[in-house]
Amino acid sequence: MTNSKNTEDQKTDVRVSIIGGHRLAGAAIHERTVTASLIGGADIDLTDVEFPDDAEVKITKLSLIGGVTLRVRPDVRVKVGGIRLGGVSDDGPTEAGGPSVRVDAWGLLGGVRVVRD
Repeated sequence: MTNSKNTEDQKTDVRVSIIGGHRLAGAAIHERTVTASLIGGADIDLTDVEFPDDAEVKITKLSLIGGVTLRVRPDVRVKVGGIRLGGVSDDGPTEAGGPSVRVDAWGLLGGVRVVRD
């Protein structure tokens, strides 16, 4: 993954399904990723992704029912936004510095869980 300061050069990956969530990892992750479904969340693994410390990955999840499970390295800062009925489970980065990930989760039911490996 590369970090492009020019927004015109940034790639946006869009995943759409009616029923069923999305599982994304490694090369399937771009600087901007959107997942959309009626029923189903997103399972996203960023533990093996190499991105610069100043990079910010933006993930948007749209669904009526379904949450987000995000796996990141211990140094990654995670910011969560959006509106959903469900909480956020994140103990925060365990190491200073590092890149950041912005998760905007929009939906009726489903929280955001951050797992640090």
